[in-house]
Amino acid sequence: MKQSGKVQILFWLFTLSVILYLTIIWIALQTFVLGDATRIELPEDRVAALFIMYGVLVLTTLAGTTISIFIGNKRYTNRFGAMVILIFITFLAGKGIFG
Repeated sequence: MKQSGKVQILFWLFTLSVILYLTIIWIALQTFVLGDATRIELPEDRVAALFIMYGVLVLTTLAGTTISIFIGNKRYTNRFGAMVILIFITFLAGKGIFG
């Protein structure tokens, strides 16, 4: 079954969003939770990478939400809506943990 180009774009945007989200969570866990307790300085390269990936994640998720709303694809509208909620909850949890 062949899908239209618009739905393929939504699929790849959603896949990229999920991969970025999992990568951000993994890097944050490695840096802040599983990292050495003896280090006192903050690893600036990892934190900068997290900010950049988080920005790209927000852009891909919002682009996917906008495209799915414009073409009227309810399935991807729900998926991207859940992704936005998941990103927001993760952001609030991180803010609550690290201040």
